[in-house]
Amino acid sequence: MNAIKKYWKAYKWSNIFAMLSNNKKKPAVCSDRFQGKLVVLTGATSGIGYYTARKYAEHGAHILTINRNKQKSEALCEELQRDFGASCSYILADLSTLDAMHHAADELAKLKEPIAVLIHNAGVFLKRRTLTTDGLETTFAVHYLAPFVINYKLQEKFMRDKTGRIIFVNSEGHRFAAWGLHLDDLQWEHHAYSGLKAYGSAKLAQLLTMHKLADMLKHYGITVNAMHPGMVKSNTGHENDAVYKFFKRNMIDSISQSAEISAQALYYLGVSSEVAAVTDTFFNLTTPEEPAPPALDLDVVPELWDISMQLGKLK
Repeated sequence: MNAIKKYWKAYKWSNIFAMLSNNKKKPAVCSDRFQGKLVVLTGATSGIGYYTARKYAEHGAHILTINRNKQKSEALCEELQRDFGASCSYILADLSTLDAMHHAADELAKLKEPIAVLIHNAGVFLKRRTLTTDGLETTFAVHYLAPFVINYKLQEKFMRDKTGRIIFVNSEGHRFAAWGLHLDDLQWEHHAYSGLKAYGSAKLAQLLTMHKLADMLKHYGITVNAMHPGMVKSNTGHENDAVYKFFKRNMIDSISQSAEISAQALYYLGVSSEVAAVTDTFFNLTTPEEPAPPALDLDVVPELWDISMQLGKLK
């Protein structure tokens, strides 16, 4: 009830109408080359990540992906090298586990080459609450904590290189957490779990800590932004039961667009000079948009940041 009182007056019909209008817009296009620049992308073997890797490779970028599956990672690199002559490598990491989060971050921190674009794309959608081997709620771990750990451990590298754009593949789904986060129950131990609420909360947490990260890095020429990728077909949700898979295949996917539209938007946000100085912004594809009121509540950020540091085993 307190959360409802806190945010109720901040909701505006105009923002809802703007979101619905933006959902119909096509993304802006950038045709600039990105020759020899390093692009790091999580979850690149299918869906949005796959098409985004191809888009950057087509324009001359070096591709470094972070995925769970070795066979699929090798196949992707072979494809990018064959189709575009692109340099491609990968880091194997199951980003639901703390060890893998830290391993991926440490490997990236060792790179001598500046990271021109870092895209956090890996994700899951689960109907039922599941725990990782570390005892963390899976949706929270993959969507939120993994990017948090990686970004935190890469701060020094970005500050030293003084270049780079960090992009979260976020979602209008952050609006499912309409009354904010349960900071005392981020693992859904005491509140009723649903896939949509867990997903929305993880995306909301991502937007909240984006504000602080963007502020920390803005003086070093680093931008940090988030984007809603549109209603697109993806492999998200394959971990669920046959009923959900049937519903997704025959209902959701039937009205969704190709993930290529998301890749086009992610290329624009990562490369275009028109957004080179834009930071701490939520985009619907490539249209700037005001997120839900809880995503703008900076009073929540310090506590969320401290909790994330503890859960992520960060000093």
